[in-house]
Amino acid sequence: MEDPFSGLADRYNSTGTILHQVIRYELVDRGISEHLPGPPARVVDVGGGAGQQAIPLSRKGHEVTILDPSPKMLAEARRRLAREDAGVRRRVRLIEGTGELSHETLDGETFDAALCHGVLMYLEDPQPMIRALSALVHPGGMVSILTKNAAALAFRPALEGRYGDALSSLGADRDRGRLGVVTRGDTVEELSRSFEEAGLEMERWYGVRVFTDHLGERMPGTELPEVLELEWEAGRTDPYRSVARLIHLVGRKGPIQERFARN
Repeated sequence: MEDPFSGLADRYNSTGTILHQVIRYELVDRGISEHLPGPPARVVDVGGGAGQQAIPLSRKGHEVTILDPSPKMLAEARRRLAREDAGVRRRVRLIEGTGELSHETLDGETFDAALCHGVLMYLEDPQPMIRALSALVHPGGMVSILTKNAAALAFRPALEGRYGDALSSLGADRDRGRLGVVTRGDTVEELSRSFEEAGLEMERWYGVRVFTDHLGERMPGTELPEVLELEWEAGRTDPYRSVARLIHLVGRKGPIQERFARN
């Protein structure tokens, strides 16, 4: 199978220490920790790439399966895992496969939590993926999604001084991201309906990168702890979270919904 993300992998993996990426992973990790049971929880990270979210979860004692369609991304995950201690390495499993077929690829395994971060924006229709995520968790299990906020696409170009681009982004549902690819956004309302159709009840949603999304290639400085605290609090508070670049939604599956999701 052709690697669908081969052309993006090097660029994506090289940005992990830039401020906007550090904020993304730190805030999403905090959000997950608010809802994930204590270790050892069994977690599947669909589209988990090089393990940016999965490896920190493994360090906390969780057992994590990274399912990704890109051999190049999984190879990077192996390189990163090689730098971890033996306990972390034992708790991470790497499997090549697509999220939509994850139930079959993983032989019907179910987990305490299914993560899918930074994937929906590459899909024209998010519903098959959300249904697949619902099928991956047992009753009471958590589903965590991070995607682009379609309601706030004009903010980045406006704050960067690209006012013409900002004007054309008003009312749009997609734009060109930092990797140079045009990707699609979703709204909280749309995703809430998709969760419900997949047998998931939305528990909470967070905004990610309210104040710092426009800072480009800036590296973290000594003010990082204050920036993280500001972004975390704003991402949980209206109206600030509604203008964040990314939206992080957490849903929960109940016993009735499980039967519904598999029909």
